[in-house]
Amino acid sequence: MKILLTGAAGFIGMHTALRLLARGDEVVGIDNLNDYYDVNLKQARLDRLLPQQKFRFIKMDVADIRGMAELFAKEGFQRVIHLAAQAGVRYSLINPHAYIQSNLVGFTNILEGCRHAKVEHLVYASSSSVYGGNTKLPFSEHDNIDHPVSLYAATKKSNELMAHTYSHLFGLPTTGLRFFTVYGPWGRPDMALFLFTKAILEDKPIDVFNHGNMMRDFTYIDDIVEGVLRLLDKPATANPSFDSDNPDPSTSNAPYRVFNIGNNQPVKLMEYIEALEAALGKTAEKNFLPMQPGDVPATYADTTELDGWSGLKPNTSVREGVARFVAWYQAYNRS
Repeated sequence: MKILLTGAAGFIGMHTALRLLARGDEVVGIDNLNDYYDVNLKQARLDRLLPQQKFRFIKMDVADIRGMAELFAKEGFQRVIHLAAQAGVRYSLINPHAYIQSNLVGFTNILEGCRHAKVEHLVYASSSSVYGGNTKLPFSEHDNIDHPVSLYAATKKSNELMAHTYSHLFGLPTTGLRFFTVYGPWGRPDMALFLFTKAILEDKPIDVFNHGNMMRDFTYIDDIVEGVLRLLDKPATANPSFDSDNPDPSTSNAPYRVFNIGNNQPVKLMEYIEALEAALGKTAEKNFLPMQPGDVPATYADTTELDGWSGLKPNTSVREGVARFVAWYQAYNRS
């Protein structure tokens, strides 16, 4: 298949591209290589892809209306994996306009491109943050998500609503992926695992929010990518039993689906830190702080729908995944 992959120099994007290429797909990757975090890391990821025969990179911003329209008209993509976005809950408090441009304007350009190019299936990144103020655990795709607690979360819920509109109006199959705290080698340096590892190795204290009383459904990158590919290969279809008198948020009478991709095994933040300390052979000095604005105390994915649709049950343990990250981090920083 010929696939457009946005955010190709990103954490999930690079790993996804490698898997697609390994199975023989043709991948056109785009990324704007912005400086939200270290561009050198993005370039190093991209350097792993550029030698691949069936990979082609185009530097482009998804918010570029004309450029995106021309790209879709020229390339004839069969399927699209849209991972490009302005990420991060906390940064959305500082620079909200970046989220509007990338996550709303950019997503509109993706939808329009898919519509006019008659793309077979659009798979796009949503986020576990859409569950916002919900406290019933585990989080289910069948739950109402009308109470986001960050602008980032609001843009991701907006993406799901926009996708449904295009599925309904134009018959475009769309599948939204609610990722739960993704971690692993080549991860983002603004994420806790990267920050903690760097600080511990430099004998600096780590900031532990909500005084350590946090729980996350940490999901290893390989499990995430497996989910992306399985869902890409099974386009969304209309739910024949959809009841418009009692609508289910996760399906529709249009070809639309959303899925949680999580480990279904939430871990206490302090246990996560203990796994990191064990992998590094060092004890962290901890700076306990209150909860950050826009954050939530716990995430926990109900993955029943993911299993039922794709047969996937993510199961990489935190100790195993953290150890793999540490091995990569130490090797990357020696090179």
